[in-house]
Amino acid sequence: MPDSATAHMIMAFDFGTQKMGMAVGQSMIESANPLALFPMKDGIPHWDELLKIVKQYQPTLFLVGLPLNMDDSESELSTRARKFARRLQHQTNINTLMVDERLSTREARDELEHYQAQGRAKKLAADSIAAALFIQSWYRQAVGVKP
Repeated sequence: MPDSATAHMIMAFDFGTQKMGMAVGQSMIESANPLALFPMKDGIPHWDELLKIVKQYQPTLFLVGLPLNMDDSESELSTRARKFARRLQHQTNINTLMVDERLSTREARDELEHYQAQGRAKKLAADSIAAALFIQSWYRQAVGVKP
């Protein structure tokens, strides 16, 4: 269960092999803001560039989406997301949690359509909105509120 008494700058990642969605949030005000997509090369980030972004936001917690199958089984992409999370934690020494991302893509696409209808989605992508949804889900767990 997340610690709601501690302020966290949270950075979330929706892992992908070609691109990765990213978002940041501040737990004290329960914000969640999608960032630009981060390019990946066969599931591997350009670590120097990614670490520059991490340094810019100075997170105290990482959330990495875990792509599980609907029957709770893991896939090759699950294994690769876990490997990314381990390397991220190793590179930064920042606590890294895996979060179930099932159905987040569908919810993110719905959210993107909402942003588009308001004319605010020019630079947003569903993958980054999904990362922001991971943060919002973490907040709900922190305060024990059901979605």
